[in-house]
Amino acid sequence: MKIHGHHNAPASKSGLYADPREDWLAQRKEEVRDPQRPIVDPHHHLWDRGGQRYMIEEMRPTSPPATISSRPSMSTAARCIAPKARKRSAPSAKVEFANGVAAMSASGGYGPAAICAGIVSHVNLLLGEGARAVLEAEITAGQGRFRGIRHSSAWDAEAGVAGMYATRPKGLLLDPTFRQGFSCLAPLGLSFDAWLFHPQIPELTDLARAFPDTRIVLDHCGGPVGRGALPTGVRRHFPNGRRRSRKSPDVRTSS
Repeated sequence: MKIHGHHNAPASKSGLYADPREDWLAQRKEEVRDPQRPIVDPHHHLWDRGGQRYMIEEMRPTSPPATISSRPSMSTAARCIAPKARKRSAPSAKVEFANGVAAMSASGGYGPAAICAGIVSHVNLLLGEGARAVLEAEITAGQGRFRGIRHSSAWDAEAGVAGMYATRPKGLLLDPTFRQGFSCLAPLGLSFDAWLFHPQIPELTDLARAFPDTRIVLDHCGGPVGRGALPTGVRRHFPNGRRRSRKSPDVRTSS
């Protein structure tokens, strides 16, 4: 997997954080450990914009041998493929994009990995009940591969912590209109990926308890932050928050 920096990295001309450093990546080569073990990579981005490209051809060299059973992909990084789409219909265009990559992978011409076997996109849940129509369009576009959405809620009062997320609304997961949109997921059999900073885990826990039938994935191990005023409490609050979230009905953590 290529590493493209974090939320405080300088933006590149593509808007996708810093440009990849191939010289740094080339410094270390490792043998595949336990090559017979099947792998499911649950979180991978694809994009082709602003001079940066990470598509099926670029992903192929990073894939271990035929042991990979599936490699689902987040489609959010492909948002540039529908610049003229109507605001509500743009998410389904992202799903179509990722589903096209999945079809290429399924042809067998790009190796044994089932790339984009599952697709997670985005819907603005602040549409409230209007989110359902967008979700249904994404289900159609995914042709059986669409699994759920991510609506990022990362926020912090300190600009040095929040970085590119400084303009996000505070307390998004507690917002009644957001929760109206969230309530559309479980009836459609869809999951929710949560991307937040660790002080917000209690808000996610509250959301999970309010909607026990909705599958939730806590992305990036719960977003531990060691910047600004947060480092002094990260070791105390972060583990406790994650333990509380895991006690919720259906919350799973991913890297």
